[in-house]
Amino acid sequence: MNTLIQSEPFILALVLGSYQLGVIIQKKSGIKLLNPLITAISLIIAVLMLLKIDYTVFEAKSSIIHFMLGPSVVALGYLLHKQIGHIKGNIGSIAAALTLGSLVGIISVIAICKLTGSTQAVTASLQPKSVTTPIALGLSVRSGGIPALTAVVVVACGIFGSIAGPWLLDKLGINSKVARGLALGAASHGIGTARAMEMGPIEGAIGGMAIGLMGVITAILIPVIEQLL
Repeated sequence: MNTLIQSEPFILALVLGSYQLGVIIQKKSGIKLLNPLITAISLIIAVLMLLKIDYTVFEAKSSIIHFMLGPSVVALGYLLHKQIGHIKGNIGSIAAALTLGSLVGIISVIAICKLTGSTQAVTASLQPKSVTTPIALGLSVRSGGIPALTAVVVVACGIFGSIAGPWLLDKLGINSKVARGLALGAASHGIGTARAMEMGPIEGAIGGMAIGLMGVITAILIPVIEQLL
């Protein structure tokens, strides 16, 4: 029995099944706050504790899901290719918006951490909060951060952005499909882009592009800002 619950098929079934259950619960309830990721994370934690499965075992057996994060981001390039016409003529504004967004995100984290007396490790862990998980973890490690903390913050930002982002954009009267997709992809990476894809193919494609560009820009800016500050 112990061998079965610690096997890769069981762990993968737990992860995928928990997420699918979260999707069903959200659809049936109609409550946007019940994000499938929140349900999945809660259920997985409960099962791991109940069955006394060590996290290192869970991490090792579910590594293929972490690996697939990279290819899944690249796959968004297909959507981007189909919607390339909506980017032409907006390249300058898109680059400026992402650069400014990255700057504000990094500097605000540093400022808040300094005001609260946080350690350098915590600051380094929070800086890449708006970058997709594989890139964020690499940036965190390079800056002396705590990867586990970075992963939690990245997921939290993604969930919050996917829930609050569309509402905030509506309240601000931002109706441009390019702007909405860019905002969700840049601020909430993969989870935000998944929400953008629900809005439409243009929003989803632009969100996917924002994930990659935000990762590159943030990777360049973090070491530069660390040197300046």
